[in-house]
Amino acid sequence: MLPLAHSIRELAEQVIECEICGNLETKSPCSICLDQRRNTKLLCVVEDLGDLWAFEKGKIYSGLYHILGGTLSAINGIGPKELNLQKIISRVKESSVEEVIIATNSTLDGQVTAHYIVDLLKGLNVKVSRLACGIPIGGEIDYLDEGTLNAALSSRQEMKITQN
Repeated sequence: MLPLAHSIRELAEQVIECEICGNLETKSPCSICLDQRRNTKLLCVVEDLGDLWAFEKGKIYSGLYHILGGTLSAINGIGPKELNLQKIISRVKESSVEEVIIATNSTLDGQVTAHYIVDLLKGLNVKVSRLACGIPIGGEIDYLDEGTLNAALSSRQEMKITQN
């Protein structure tokens, strides 16, 4: 057990926060930020490290990330200064980012944080988008709550009809 404990301690001492995105790794900038195959025009803003790895695990996104470290929460005393919010502005201004994808949760705090980020980015020449919300794949309408159904209806998309 002692060698295992020693190894865990060594690893904990080596892990640092990426100076660019906030990811945790043994070097800064992290391997995601240094990966030249990444689409540098896309910046996905996530609440925490687990959200970043959910995207990475599925290999469904190839842009860059920005980890906030939580959400705004008046009840919990978390304001803008407690989150990694100001770096978003500098990253957009100083890089080739064309679109900021806000990927905060659909909770009240996540929604408030998303609106705050939109306000931060006003006046900058960048497209801002939000993850769609609503009916999950395989979900059945009669089992959904009113909030989810309302979100799905509000964020509906046009279906293209192709002519043969």
